[in-house]
Amino acid sequence: MTLPFGTRLRQAMDERGPLCVGIDPHASLLADWGLNDDVAGLARFTRTVVEALGETVAVFKPQSAFFERFGSRGLAVLETAVVEARERGALVLMDAKRGDIGSTMAAYAETFLRKDSPLFSDALTVSPYLGYGSLRPAVDLARESGAGLFVLALTSNPEGAEVQRAVREDGRTLAATMLGHLAAENAGAEPLGSFGAVVGATLGDLSSFDLAINGPLLAPGIGAQGATPADLPKVFGDAVRNVVPSVSRGVLRHGPDAAALRAAADRFADEVRTALG
Repeated sequence: MTLPFGTRLRQAMDERGPLCVGIDPHASLLADWGLNDDVAGLARFTRTVVEALGETVAVFKPQSAFFERFGSRGLAVLETAVVEARERGALVLMDAKRGDIGSTMAAYAETFLRKDSPLFSDALTVSPYLGYGSLRPAVDLARESGAGLFVLALTSNPEGAEVQRAVREDGRTLAATMLGHLAAENAGAEPLGSFGAVVGATLGDLSSFDLAINGPLLAPGIGAQGATPADLPKVFGDAVRNVVPSVSRGVLRHGPDAAALRAAADRFADEVRTALG
């Protein structure tokens, strides 16, 4: 039986270091690497990142949109990357931010969370803003498959506040409501629940939110977006041990040299360890 995602994530971060590296092959980054903005460039970029870091980083976070833009050939590159990353021992968090209702949400879940799917991933980002209950097909399939979810809660983009910090009739913000749902999903899980929240590392003091959801907190914004590992304790407080810091350009800009990619990832992981004490 597959161990739950939360258990495997805790093990991976303890053994490999608390770091998630995004795989974001956008056109400007391909150009910086001297690659064409085509399927061949996409494949070479992705293969280089996976081969350089797959045996050392805890988590890869491929952004599916950058593969989908090339149609079926781009998705084939993504399928290969997912399989090869997991073969090297890294966990794969698919950054697809899916959200819908009913059978459509179930189909999204089957795409990324069904064990025999060619895109099966250890976890998936999802959007709850059709109501948290709309995510139930993904929650149920994740439990069945030993996978996890990361629910958008307090994202690092400035536009997110108009939705996430909107106040309900009961006086709670929508973000706090989502965090509450996740805490309920993770109740009793040890050493870590499998249902996490996306909480931006650039948001400053979040002491007004209860981040103690007994689940992982994916923290984008490290590196190019301006946050540093040293900011994590100030942002996440007592929940900082459950943070999964995510960096993309801060590592990827050092390619295509494999040694330089590894050195950059190692440096960020060491800085995170120091910040977390």
